[in-house]
Amino acid sequence: DWIVSTGANLYHDMHYGLGMHLHHGSPFVSDVELRQAGVIRIYDIFFEYDVLLDTDAFVREVIAAPEFGRAMSSAEFHYRLGGYVAAREKLLSTEGHSLIAACHRAGVPVYTSSPGDSSIGMNVAAMALTGSKLVIDPNLDVNETAAIVYGAKRDGGKSGVLILGGGSPKNFVLQTEPQIQEVLGLPEKGHDYFLQITDARADTGGLSGATPSEAVSWGKIDPDQLPSAVVVYTDSTIALPLLAAYALANREARPLRRLYDRREAMLARLRDDYVAHLGTRG
Repeated sequence: DWIVSTGANLYHDMHYGLGMHLHHGSPFVSDVELRQAGVIRIYDIFFEYDVLLDTDAFVREVIAAPEFGRAMSSAEFHYRLGGYVAAREKLLSTEGHSLIAACHRAGVPVYTSSPGDSSIGMNVAAMALTGSKLVIDPNLDVNETAAIVYGAKRDGGKSGVLILGGGSPKNFVLQTEPQIQEVLGLPEKGHDYFLQITDARADTGGLSGATPSEAVSWGKIDPDQLPSAVVVYTDSTIALPLLAAYALANREARPLRRLYDRREAMLARLRDDYVAHLGTRG
């Protein structure tokens, strides 16, 4: 199990674990008045500007720790950051409210395809101005995610993708197969299972609405599995709770795979096979 999210989702997720207050409101209000009142709006979710400032301060305080003084993948960064959020949850008795903290406890790697495109990345950049050596390395992200898929397939397993929405995280999950096949030149056929929940249309040409059939042409989806691929056109906040409720009601909990703890071994395997492949070509 592994996740690719936007940095914005992970940043705003932390508000809950840090015990901050968000409110339900109407999207049909004056945003000029909200700005004057120091209120931020995300459609119908409202929170005070201080929520941003306090979350920023938390992130900067955390990444000032020595353990963040080097380059790392976004999975390692989020795992370490999630540990601090989990500790704050425990202190505030808010456990179970933050995704990034839950992933830390379960050893689930969490990647982001655009580290700089969020308030988390903005704070990392700000700290770099005063000497921080923290760098979120996209090369590690590309290779680690490919190694996860490659390892699952080489061990006789399968790879399935569940996509909520689309955009950059969608491609980052799916591009693992072209990375293995097209770039590294290793034999593979594509992901085995594809389930997407989206409200985006295919005819606009955008990635969010791209169909699994289109993904087959890129090598992202195994063509033999295309008939079982599913696209559900609805809001993710409707569909995901239904899927989660069904899974919890009909399946026993299974042992955690803790892929975070196995990242280095999986990456070494991918590296070794790629180097061996280069040797056969030379």
